Amino acid sequence: MKVKLWFSGMKFEHIFPLASGEVFGPNQPIALKLLGSERSFQALEGVAMELEDSLFPLLREVSISIDPYEVFQDAEWALLIGAKPRGPGIERAALLDINGQIFAEQGKTLNAVASRNVKVIVVGNPCNTNALICLKNAPNIPAKNFHALTRLDENRAKCQLALKAGVFYDKVSNVTIWGNHSTTQVPDFLNARINGIPVKEVIKDNKYLQEEFTEKVQKRGGVLIKKWGRSSAASTAVSIVDAIRSLVTPTPEGDWFSSGVYTNGNPYGIAEDIVFSMPCRSNGDGDYELVKDVIIDDFLRGRLKKTEAELLAEKRCVAHLTGEGNAFCDLPEDTMLPGEM
Repeated sequence: MKVKLWFSGMKFEHIFPLASGEVFGPNQPIALKLLGSERSFQALEGVAMELEDSLFPLLREVSISIDPYEVFQDAEWALLIGAKPRGPGIERAALLDINGQIFAEQGKTLNAVASRNVKVIVVGNPCNTNALICLKNAPNIPAKNFHALTRLDENRAKCQLALKAGVFYDKVSNVTIWGNHSTTQVPDFLNARINGIPVKEVIKDNKYLQEEFTEKVQKRGGVLIKKWGRSSAASTAVSIVDAIRSLVTPTPEGDWFSSGVYTNGNPYGIAEDIVFSMPCRSNGDGDYELVKDVIIDDFLRGRLKKTEAELLAEKRCVAHLTGEGNAFCDLPEDTMLPGEM
């Protein structure tokens, strides 16, 4: 198995859990191929040295390159992490275009040289639309194989529900993050459970659930930046591990996990041809199915429509990168998550 990662000179700590065997199990050898730029190459050399010096027993190969066609050759897993951060004066539409061009090239490369069944997890933001651009530029790879990382948002939602209910985190299940990885994301408390009991029967403060809980999850990253002075690192690495592990191990009976996936054929009435975070289950073979037995009430449906509208607007902004004609940007508002600024 070859795990391929693309970095842009940042957050190299995401690599180490993969090399340690935390994700694919104690018997699966790992080959790490790291893609960088000329600017980040020296840092990548240092990362490679650290990986070698850590003596991970399953790590069979560490190689680095600035040639994506070399790095992604026969890739079975591709983690696309690097993206240009949003700087002062950069409009959101401009960032969609800048990063979209990067992910269009990644898609073309994967389409040319990766395994036909490669699984792709897009972490670089705006991750939903970047994943859409990537899959549109990789027509020979099943669209279902592309994921946008929303697992950190799910983990944050579980944390808040556990704290409010006074239970350990592992007692919280069936949590879904719906929609975009932005402040329009919808943390779903309606279908979530604590100790197997619906959350609304455990936490009976509906105002808290609809307002404070939702806002805390949506803005958690921004609060962290204000407190710490930097965006999440360790928790993002954990969420990447969780996201991959959810695809390579069977989902516990009755539970599910969140991932931003292609909407074609979804059972929820979500617009097709976008990447939208939804509840998924896996039998552990790297594939997944969408969960059908979920409840969607009027409150949840209204929230879903807002995040859907944002993703459709983002899609129009990058039409020139998905082969769908000229781009037209009519983003309703700036809901970019902190960390992209």
